[in-house]
Amino acid sequence: MTDDLEPKDATASTAAANAAVADVLPLDDPRDLERATRGRLAPPSSAQVHAAGGWAVWDLDAYAFLDEDCPPTVNPSLWRQARLNSIAGLFEVAEGFYQVRGLDLSNVSFIAGDTGWVVVDPLTSAETAAAALALVTEHLGARPVHAVIYTHSHVDHFAGVRGVVDEADVRAGRVEIIAPAGFLDAAISENVVAGTVMNRRATYMYGALLPRGPRGHVDAGLGKSIPLLGTTGLIAPTREITETGTELVIDGVRIEFQLTPGTEAPAEMNFHFPDRRILCMAENCSANQHNLYTLRGAQVRDALAWSKYLQEAIERYAGVTDVLFASHHWPRFGADDAREHLEVQRDLYRYLHDQSLRLANKGLTMVEVAEELALPEALARDFSARDYYGTVNHNAKAVYQRYLGWFDGNPAHLHPHPPVAAARRYVEFMGGADEVLRRARASFDEGDYRWVAEVVNHVVFDDPDNAEARRLQADALEQLGYQAESGPWRGFYLTAAQELRHGHPQGSGSGITVSRDVVSAMTTELLLDFLGVRLHGGRAAEVTLHLTLRVTDRDEVWAVGLERGALHAVAGREAEAPDATVSLPHEALAELVLGTSDLDQQLAAGAVAVEGDADVLRTLAGLLDTFTIWFPIVTP
Repeated sequence: MTDDLEPKDATASTAAANAAVADVLPLDDPRDLERATRGRLAPPSSAQVHAAGGWAVWDLDAYAFLDEDCPPTVNPSLWRQARLNSIAGLFEVAEGFYQVRGLDLSNVSFIAGDTGWVVVDPLTSAETAAAALALVTEHLGARPVHAVIYTHSHVDHFAGVRGVVDEADVRAGRVEIIAPAGFLDAAISENVVAGTVMNRRATYMYGALLPRGPRGHVDAGLGKSIPLLGTTGLIAPTREITETGTELVIDGVRIEFQLTPGTEAPAEMNFHFPDRRILCMAENCSANQHNLYTLRGAQVRDALAWSKYLQEAIERYAGVTDVLFASHHWPRFGADDAREHLEVQRDLYRYLHDQSLRLANKGLTMVEVAEELALPEALARDFSARDYYGTVNHNAKAVYQRYLGWFDGNPAHLHPHPPVAAARRYVEFMGGADEVLRRARASFDEGDYRWVAEVVNHVVFDDPDNAEARRLQADALEQLGYQAESGPWRGFYLTAAQELRHGHPQGSGSGITVSRDVVSAMTTELLLDFLGVRLHGGRAAEVTLHLTLRVTDRDEVWAVGLERGALHAVAGREAEAPDATVSLPHEALAELVLGTSDLDQQLAAGAVAVEGDADVLRTLAGLLDTFTIWFPIVTP
């Protein structure tokens, strides 16, 4: 029985599928290896980066198995990408331009000014960012950091900022923090109102709970992995770039900015160094096909705008660029290489957009569009367009969703039964669980793992205690994971298999995980929006209350009401005939909304003052739902 719970080897069907990939792709093309190793000055000082508590936030030694030949349990194209992403250390991109790669999911770049560093994208955690700065200092000498540039609003590009600068220096004006317009709102809001479910799904996407190895996590596609339990933070920008063409001189370094909102992130920018003919493409142009829809969950990105911003970058900068670097992967060296990379990426996102809509306009549904669409050979054989992170399949669905939503127009799909109710009916119609499993085992032996995953899922949701069904479902998902070229797809499949065999992680910890820096930067409006998300509408439907809310340290007043199960709030005025007036500082409000402190504790400590009926606040607190990150995904 124990053997049934362990990862299996690749089946003959999976081995054949992976061998077929190796037959059609030029996996021995040396150009990316040359780019990824060019200019390497030093390896990391240590393969591990440790937190103050002693645990390893980062461990490159865990990927030593990548030195071996690709086994049949890994798609050989993903294995190639994983080996490239493992080339870590300090690199000279051009004179005065350096990157530390392989110490985080993303890259951090250091540009030498007249007297210090301009740092671009200080990674995900303070620990990995500090290790990167220490590596730079060790080999290039100690220099102060004069500015930090956040290219965009994703956590792996700003959350390690406290590892490279002290906030006191920012407040004193000695360090500037530069970001695109809308950065702070995007950085804070994207992972708050839906943060619990996003974080849970991210454990699948990045294989965070998988062992590192040929039957587990090998790579995220976009980079090696994400730091585990590192310290995340945020220092608010001191300057926002609001217009393309804006030019700044920072410590003698001249930079021109191109805003690209709504591409890879809601707030993002590329920038060019005209005196050096060097272009930074943020995360808009990397060595993989990116996500138009990220599997952890987020708003769908605009492929058409993305392509057009890449065209704008070509028009503005390709003719005056000799080196292109980005926030992930390796640079492009030479004007021709840089231009071709921009053009391939431009055409990739435009093709995905236009051809998905062409097929949709011919009447194909979302799933049919995704099954039909394939890249032309000129794109499919370019490794920077491969499915290492985003995929043609789920990106085509993203385009469909952006324009047409979840409904495919067939009324049979308009109001389906939810998963458990549907599963019971499917299993009964198919002759019972034993018959489904008998037929599914035959499909497994034929290598039709997609079908096995689909039909056995009904048995698992009908009876999650059916051990035979769980094992067969796990075996099918595992083989799909072994065949996946996409790091996130492999992460989803193999994490699901692991949880089917061993159960999902247990724990009662809050699913609301927000750093103190993010809490400080949250607006009152966002806190009240999240309060509405926590409100249990069914229980609240019969309750009516009105509050005047005063946020004392921000000099804000809000009229807050609860009626018919929904919260509403208006800034700048008091409530009419309030049941209570509540005065408290922003931090206390955040703790109450996020559930990190108790109302009666705050009242007793004097952090919250109430005029009127304090029981109204207790009533509201009693209507708030709680979240935990460890909810099941592949079982009911």
